[in-house]
Amino acid sequence: MAVVVSISGSPSARSRTARLLRHLDARLAAEGHEVLPLDVRTLPAEALMGADTGHPAIRAAAALIERADGVVIATPVYKAAYSGVLKALLDLLPQFALAGKTVLPLATGGSIAHVLAIDYALRPVLSSMGATHVVQGWFTLDRHISVREDGSVALAPEAADGLDPVVRQFSAALGGRAVLAAAG
Repeated sequence: MAVVVSISGSPSARSRTARLLRHLDARLAAEGHEVLPLDVRTLPAEALMGADTGHPAIRAAAALIERADGVVIATPVYKAAYSGVLKALLDLLPQFALAGKTVLPLATGGSIAHVLAIDYALRPVLSSMGATHVVQGWFTLDRHISVREDGSVALAPEAADGLDPVVRQFSAALGGRAVLAAAG
């Protein structure tokens, strides 16, 4: 199947955004995709803030994305936009780092007022980076993501019901890309 890079743009190690993303990683892996996680918060701050595109960690992140057929990008929404750490990484990637990729944007936030952040803040950047296909994104309210004692994620029905078709669409688009890649 396809190689998927799963990028968490959350600055927090214990964020609902990252946990939701890792929940989706498991689902995509169960569907046969190879999932490679990338937590932007683990990249060196001096490289991100100093715009050091030559730093080994930034080069490794770019190489990981280059290898992918698909990219899932998840971010918390702060002040109606995606996170600053995610912005820092996207700024350091090559202009067309997403060329030929299928991309699934995901966002989490505390208020439904942030639901359009995917379409008005994140989607234009992903498109400008050459994404071949940016599938329908999904916004999940923080309160609809629960973390169980074992660390697993439970989604409220309204979140799970909406997220399911979005993930299916992404997986189907990846399946088509894998067929094209094998033929090429």
